[in-house]
Amino acid sequence: MSQLKLVVNNKPQWDAMLEEIYFRIAFAHKQLEQYDDPSEIYRFQGEIRALRSLTKLRDKINNDQS
Repeated sequence: MSQLKLVVNNKPQWDAMLEEIYFRIAFAHKQLEQYDDPSEIYRFQGEIRALRSLTKLRDKINNDQS
């Protein structure tokens, strides 16, 4: 976890990572709107959920007491 603290607490790196994550979320939303196959919809929903969880990584790492 200490290695991750170096990334999440480095503002330029963290901001660049968030920018990329938000770009990927927007792309996944566009893809999601184009499909009507339930398996593809679930896949894109899962991708968006995973990406959103990465946006909370900084708080998780900094609040971890181990």
